[in-house]
Amino acid sequence: MRNAFMKTTALALALSVSATGAALADKANDTLRVAYTKELENVDSYFNSSREGVVLQRAVWDGLIYRDPETNEYTGNLATSWDWVDEKTLELKLREGVKFHNGDDFTADDVVATVNFVAKEENGVKTQRNVNWMESAEKIDDYTVRIKTKEVFPAAIEFLSGPVSMYPAEYYAEVGPSGMGLNPVGTGPYKVTEVVPGQHFVLEKYEDYHDSPKGQPSIGKIDIRTIPDVNTQIAELFSGSLDLIWQVPADQAEKLAEMGDQFTVSNESTMRIGYLSMDAAGRSSLDPNPFKDIKVRQAINYAIDRQALVDNLLKGESKVVWTPCFPSQFGCAQDVTEYSYDPEKAKELLAEAGYPDGFTTEFYAYRDRAYAEAISSYLNAVGIDTDFKMLQYSALRELNMKGEAPLSFQTWGSYSINDASAMVSQFFKHGSLDATRDDQVLEWLDVADSSTDPEKRIEFYRKAIQRITEQAYWAPMFSYNTNYVTSKEVNYTPTADEVLRFTTMTWN
Repeated sequence: MRNAFMKTTALALALSVSATGAALADKANDTLRVAYTKELENVDSYFNSSREGVVLQRAVWDGLIYRDPETNEYTGNLATSWDWVDEKTLELKLREGVKFHNGDDFTADDVVATVNFVAKEENGVKTQRNVNWMESAEKIDDYTVRIKTKEVFPAAIEFLSGPVSMYPAEYYAEVGPSGMGLNPVGTGPYKVTEVVPGQHFVLEKYEDYHDSPKGQPSIGKIDIRTIPDVNTQIAELFSGSLDLIWQVPADQAEKLAEMGDQFTVSNESTMRIGYLSMDAAGRSSLDPNPFKDIKVRQAINYAIDRQALVDNLLKGESKVVWTPCFPSQFGCAQDVTEYSYDPEKAKELLAEAGYPDGFTTEFYAYRDRAYAEAISSYLNAVGIDTDFKMLQYSALRELNMKGEAPLSFQTWGSYSINDASAMVSQFFKHGSLDATRDDQVLEWLDVADSSTDPEKRIEFYRKAIQRITEQAYWAPMFSYNTNYVTSKEVNYTPTADEVLRFTTMTWN
């Protein structure tokens, strides 16, 4: 009731503002004003793992390779060509004449320094799976490098087209992650001119941007503020102090779409999956730990009406998902165990597991409170009493890494990497975020991640994914969609990878 009241109040305020006439977008000053909902823990792209960080990464830095989000074709970006010298050595020819935002020339030294830094686990890159496949890099000449992989890694090109950005060697050696977070320097289409950590980021068009497949930026300045409350974002959109908001809840987006003369509302699917993670490995302090019992995990899967969540909360392009990966990702098998909504079956399984009266557990989430509360209600209905706690993303991530979250609602967008390894292998290969620790799954994923035979990769991903669903290690639920709302002065067509691409935005 409280959320509904707040939404109604926000929209009423917005409508009253619109009645008096909203201010125009800041087209005159060539400044696009954008809101972030989630606080960005560090602008350094290797030391945050949020979607907001991915957006800044693609704007400020470049990768060696680029994947077209529409065609999925690979083209050169900071590299112009590449070839496998052997199964574990990739040689790349680099683009000449590229300069970093601080004036430094981009050369092989920067690739070598970047790769050799991020590949070392002790340097603390936030998402190890994005970088720990690399062993090292070596310079052949000023514009030729070789990247060596630890094992055969057929997804290397996909990763080099996404989360692996190139940093200026001398500058990064001098300032490190903290300095890069405060004064970022890349080769990307936008340079950062102001950072107020977690609150405010200002980007300006990089006039010397190279001939990149990302395209040349059109809008001169991007002003990004962190505004955690969506209702406040909507009010500012109406008042004219914001030009673009995204990740808008479905019900509010629908109301804004009805005001078609003032705003453009776009809905697009994403690669993000919503799921419940359960402490199947028994790492948390629960004693006894119900999540170690497969019947409890199956009961949780049966307890949730996924289709109702999609129909009533997510809407748009979202779909029910039964796998621990996004269906379009290479190797994401769909012939898996599915758990239809059956609360009576859930209660029976809980009784068989020794919990006829249910049990109490801490239940964590970091976003989408309405979704988490609906899931909590489904669990409560079958006897699982949830002590619900909403945390910041970074805080919940740390809890999960330490194994201290027995049950949590999580999401993962795979850094928009279109390969099952970016999700399944991220969470089921005994890393700090693996709450299952299944040796058989690990063995099969090792084969899938390292085989050069695509059919063999598909076979072993299927085996791993089928076991994960049979054992009900997770409760996968749905894919996400994103609602984008812009003023009529802004022209933007979103892509399905949930990356705000400022280079494709123009003024109408």
